[in-house]
Amino acid sequence: MDAILERFSDAIRGAGAGRPLRLRGGGSKDFYGQALAGEVLDTRGFSGIVAYEPSELVITARCGTSLAEVEAAMHGRGQMLAFEPPHFARFGSGSATVGGAVAAGLSGPGRQAAGALRDFVLGVKMMDGRGAVLSFGGQVMKNVAGYDVSRLMAGSLGTLGIILEVSIKTLPIPAAEATLRLELPEDKAIEQLNRWGGKPLPISASAWNDGTLGVRLSGAAAAVGDAAKKIGGERVEGENARRFWNGIREHSDRFFSGDAPLWRLSVPSTAPPLRLQGEQLIEWGGALRWLFSHADARTVREAVRRVGGHATLFRGGDKSVGVFQPLAPALLKIHRRLKQEFDPNAIFNRGRMYPDF
Repeated sequence: MDAILERFSDAIRGAGAGRPLRLRGGGSKDFYGQALAGEVLDTRGFSGIVAYEPSELVITARCGTSLAEVEAAMHGRGQMLAFEPPHFARFGSGSATVGGAVAAGLSGPGRQAAGALRDFVLGVKMMDGRGAVLSFGGQVMKNVAGYDVSRLMAGSLGTLGIILEVSIKTLPIPAAEATLRLELPEDKAIEQLNRWGGKPLPISASAWNDGTLGVRLSGAAAAVGDAAKKIGGERVEGENARRFWNGIREHSDRFFSGDAPLWRLSVPSTAPPLRLQGEQLIEWGGALRWLFSHADARTVREAVRRVGGHATLFRGGDKSVGVFQPLAPALLKIHRRLKQEFDPNAIFNRGRMYPDF
């Protein structure tokens, strides 16, 4: 593995400002973000599970390790990544990797109850734009003073450096699960999800589309059974339930076959229906809304801004409008300073997050 690190370091030193590097694992998230520019630096050679301590609820793996391998190892010990990171295997030429998952920072249906990917990152080892190896965080949850660099890597899209290793918190697989289907219009579904959100119900995921609301319950068998009686609806059994939630997680559900640009709208869960042209799927208790629409970017972003949210052009469409929400001047200044500190020659994934970044 030392030879691989040396190769990474040599590539960085040989790049310079005029020859950017494109960090890439399995390529399953290549569609996400702005430009794909630079000479590809494939991270898959630096792979393997470094340590796994089920009793400590933490796993450490190298960046090129396939996400499937990590999840299989945990499943054998009755554990899981509760934020359910999407693999998006059908969008890439190879398997999703741990480093790519962290760099993309995306979470699946379980994010509603468990929290986001960044909340599970305990520590990282990275290589910066000078070719130096840096370590941040650790393998246990603890409060420390200072900037949480480990979690800063989540969602950075490889613009700050190569994520070499990451330690991630794991959780036990729920003892019982149940999926319920209810017929509700959009406004009533949002109201009901927020009403349930204020009660001690073991709701681990939700998804509404075209008048149908799916709700997943996870936890102790008694708690799941009691909650199912309170919520009501039609029970979705076994493989059908698994296929439904996997379809939402991996965007293989019928909804995600649309040919219009796909927007990812992050809004307060209580936000009313946005009334935008196109078809929507609502997740995370109302806080995440997927929109297939040919509406112009200004219209979409203004509608989301009015309710206190932000919009990302997730897949397809004209990226010249900006994939990510434009940053306020103060936030942009922080981003630039971080980029300068970790990648002074601007060689990593240039333009992947913002055109001039």
